[in-house]
Amino acid sequence: MAKSNESPNPVAHVWRWPQTLDRYLLRQLLPALSMSLGTVLVALLLERLLRLFDILAQNNQALPAVVQLVLDLVPHYLGLALPAAFFVALFIVIARLGDDNELDAYLAGGRSIARLTLPFIFVAVALSVLSAGLFGYVQPYARYEFRAVMYSALNAGWDARLQAGTFANAGRGYTMTSDAVDATGRQLQRVFIRRVVGGHEELTTGNSGTLTPTNGGKRLLLQLTHGQQLRDQADGRFDAVDFETLNSNSAFTPDAPPFRDRGGNERELTFGELWQGGLPGTPMPLPPAKLQGELQGRIARTLSLPLLPLLAVPLGMSAKRGKRTASLIVAAVMLLLFHHSLQLGQSLAQSGKVPAVLGVWTPWLLFALFCVWLFSQSLARPGDNPVTRMVFRIEGVTSQISSLFRRKTPAPGQGGAKQ
Repeated sequence: MAKSNESPNPVAHVWRWPQTLDRYLLRQLLPALSMSLGTVLVALLLERLLRLFDILAQNNQALPAVVQLVLDLVPHYLGLALPAAFFVALFIVIARLGDDNELDAYLAGGRSIARLTLPFIFVAVALSVLSAGLFGYVQPYARYEFRAVMYSALNAGWDARLQAGTFANAGRGYTMTSDAVDATGRQLQRVFIRRVVGGHEELTTGNSGTLTPTNGGKRLLLQLTHGQQLRDQADGRFDAVDFETLNSNSAFTPDAPPFRDRGGNERELTFGELWQGGLPGTPMPLPPAKLQGELQGRIARTLSLPLLPLLAVPLGMSAKRGKRTASLIVAAVMLLLFHHSLQLGQSLAQSGKVPAVLGVWTPWLLFALFCVWLFSQSLARPGDNPVTRMVFRIEGVTSQISSLFRRKTPAPGQGGAKQ
């Protein structure tokens, strides 16, 4: 049998994916990504949860809506947390490989930094597809649902119970408070009520009172004893009436009007609806500049994920040289600058001051060029890049300045004149 003179292509072998080392890198990445994503997401949700409690604490009926509101916020904060968590996970994995000398063994085996980054690029592309569905379809519906639930919670009917020393808005112009309230919240002492009807003000006080909801909770039976009622007249005078007992049975929990339909805000529109110019039949169509700015901004954020490995790998390799904190600081600054510049460009595009392509994609292109430049600079000398060299120079200047001050400052007991 004749032997073939063809030799296996080493380049094709090296770039075949996935290999054992690729699977090993992915096994290192996925737990770090899950932990980072969970930590960042929980931190963001807890901050918003406290704000929700502050908003809804004045309405006891609205508090059960907090769980639904938090669930509706998850897609929004997941979109914010995913890039940060992915970068942190990449940095942790690369820094750990350097600490355990696995990175040196990998490079000594003839593999390149570009080949090392390949599985992370594939993960970034998969996350970009996930982000496209998140930004384009899940977030718009979740954002509308959040606003609808918040509207219903803030307009929820009052249960005819008071808390001592607090003002309750009972609807139909009623505002009431009481100095002392029993455990049921309906037996009151030293009551004050303000009511506005037709632009005229009515003030009522009483030594004691009782609140009772009737007619399925749609009407309020209020009984006051030993009080006074003041009514504002058209000529500016007040009529004062003293009473022993006052009974009032008024409607006070009108149903709130239904929440508007989805599509009143560009952030509630999906990718397809933004492309088509909004929802058909919207009473007030949104300006095309707003729609284009929102659409281009979402696409730019989706396509930013594949750039993160090009930034995280060089900075993670430099961590072995003792510059881990400096590398993280540089990365945080770059990501914040990119995020805020993208927001600024999107705002300018939505206001019509610049075209959407120019306002949104200029910061994206600058960030992409920086990531590619930094990655290319680290290929020849892994672990050495312009960031580490800049940190070394800053530390050198700082150490020279500190040593100069130490030489000029005499030690205690050595700077005085001789006796």
